[in-house]
Amino acid sequence: MLYPQRLTQFTREHADTVAALLSGLLLFLGWFALHLGALELAFLLLPAAYVIGGYESAREGLTTLFKEKELDVDLLMIVAAIGAASLGLWRGEYHLIIDGAILILIFAISGALEGYAMQRTERSIRSLMSLTPDTARVLHQGREEEVPISQLKVGDEIVVKPGELIPTDGIILSGYSTLNQAAITGESLPVEKTVGAEVFAGTLNGYGALQIKVHKPAQSSLIVRVIRLVEQAQTEAPPSQEFIDRFEKGYAKVIVIAGILLATLPPFLWGWDWETTIYRALTFLVVASPCALMAAIMPTLLSGIANGARQGILFKNGAQLEKIGKVRAIAFDKTGTLTTGQVQVFQVISVSEYTQADVLKTAASVESYSEHPIGKAIVQAADNLDWVGAVQVQAIPGQGIVGIAQEQQVIVGNAVFVQQYVTNLPDELREMAQSLEQEGKTVVWVAKNPTPLAGRGADVMGIIAIADEVRVEAAVTITRLKKLGIEQIVMLTGDNQETAHSVAKAVGIDRVYAQLLPEDKLDVIRRLQQQYQTVAMVGDGINDAPALAQASVGIAMGISGSDVALETADIILMADRLEKIAVAMHLGRRSQSIVKQNIFVALGFIMLLLVGNFLGNINLPIGVIGHEGSTVLVTLSGLRLLK
Repeated sequence: MLYPQRLTQFTREHADTVAALLSGLLLFLGWFALHLGALELAFLLLPAAYVIGGYESAREGLTTLFKEKELDVDLLMIVAAIGAASLGLWRGEYHLIIDGAILILIFAISGALEGYAMQRTERSIRSLMSLTPDTARVLHQGREEEVPISQLKVGDEIVVKPGELIPTDGIILSGYSTLNQAAITGESLPVEKTVGAEVFAGTLNGYGALQIKVHKPAQSSLIVRVIRLVEQAQTEAPPSQEFIDRFEKGYAKVIVIAGILLATLPPFLWGWDWETTIYRALTFLVVASPCALMAAIMPTLLSGIANGARQGILFKNGAQLEKIGKVRAIAFDKTGTLTTGQVQVFQVISVSEYTQADVLKTAASVESYSEHPIGKAIVQAADNLDWVGAVQVQAIPGQGIVGIAQEQQVIVGNAVFVQQYVTNLPDELREMAQSLEQEGKTVVWVAKNPTPLAGRGADVMGIIAIADEVRVEAAVTITRLKKLGIEQIVMLTGDNQETAHSVAKAVGIDRVYAQLLPEDKLDVIRRLQQQYQTVAMVGDGINDAPALAQASVGIAMGISGSDVALETADIILMADRLEKIAVAMHLGRRSQSIVKQNIFVALGFIMLLLVGNFLGNINLPIGVIGHEGSTVLVTLSGLRLLK
């Protein structure tokens, strides 16, 4: 029973694809039956191909006609196909029935591809919803009770243990911890939170237990707002899509009206007989159908998509390949996009009596017991050095860590913390530390005391600067984009101003927006779109999802990117190689050039065939050959992008 269930589910999820495949199979069998002279079998198979392949287009076309009082290409194709079939039956030229079925098959395949593209929104929302737990641990009269998030009320007190996700926005009543907010705010380092600080749903609690008071309804939490923003941004049609829709409706309306006029007026105006009039009207519907126009675009875009895939650039649909060639402004997220997203030791500065290795080894002896990302970065930097782990290690949250290593007290932490153990901090190191902090680096002081019980007798060994490493290709990428003529390049980040400007300076970006929440990034993208129309956004985090969805082209990092960023984006850089953005833009511009050439050829053929039909210089078979020939020609032209 399991196999039929899976088959039923597959058919339901891929109904358009199954319909196109069945239509194509029935079309082939019908053609083969005609070739063998089995007319009864052909007349059984071909109508089935029409119905199965054309049902969805006919339904959409008739719905648009009756509800919106508009004609669209879907209805035009059905009319052209039925007209070709009717003419084939009338004149006994049964190959025209095949031509009509081919028209329907082309649209069935197009509808299936469109259906797959529309599934992105639902997957994006499901990915976002998985960021928060289903329940929260609420305190009632001193006891903990699990309740659904939806039942939380303003004023409830909840408990979050180490390593758990924060279930809803709130204010800390008691406890101290570090929270990883990178997914929501984009901050590169975990943020220390204590009593009175606000926490956000979907952020990850560190080592401390927290008691949090709910200060707003769960439906108003930051993560829920992100979900709403993604939904809204993905349902807003860009201006180019609206233009295409208007063009399709206008084209279909003109062709249908012209076909009706051509089928009724010539006998009165030019004295044509009715058989000639209807014959030329049906020929008109066939040669005027926009198959060549459709083929002028999709094969080109699909070829470009295949080309990009070979180079590690995943285009989710052909429209984005077109749009990226028109981009005039581009916004970059910082953490995980322009930077690696992993904190590392940036610089080690030692006083004259010690070496940099001495500083790293001493710091690693106590930091090896720490779960803090800074501690892990220091231990990783000292991986190739010989050091001995400390004992009696004690961490003071938000300040530093102390321990005993080789019978000496080791002190590692911020300047205020280390000053409790040393007589003074060297002026030269103070100045270097201030300079590094102004560049957005986190500075850790390292000291040791040969006699741990002697009070403030520790010696400062040096400082360690911690930073989120800038991607090596970032600066080259920005330079290439400027050479391509991108008018505005900006950086968006939830990090502080100093860190943001430091990274921007390193990669060559002049305009920076710092300390942004997801909705702030979305606002910046909207302002850029008002000025530059086509805007790209490059990001990797959940906090980038609304901006990625709103941007004309959303570009996500394939390796470091969060699931929701990957689902929301239109283009994915599979190997996180920023320089591929310039390659994608070149592909987009080349595809635009080929599409324009193809459209010119397609329209040229249509005009020639229409004039020839009106003058009576072509018959229906020649019209079909010209129509199909132009379609094949522009299809082959589009395949040039495979090179």
